[in-house]
Amino acid sequence: MLDLVAALGLALVVEGILFAAFPDGMRRAMYEAAHSPSDRMRLVGIVSAIVGLGIIWVIRQFG
Repeated sequence: MLDLVAALGLALVVEGILFAAFPDGMRRAMYEAAHSPSDRMRLVGIVSAIVGLGIIWVIRQFG
């Protein structure tokens, strides 16, 4: 449970830094995401989740 809370906190830190450093770029990225087809968003979400699980697995096995 602590790992989940730490991961959520880290995600907020990274997102906050991106919004603070590149507000116009993040606005454009959010606009593009909002206007992307649902199928593309679903595919990006699935691929991101699989890559994230792969990273976690590698860290847990060899870290």
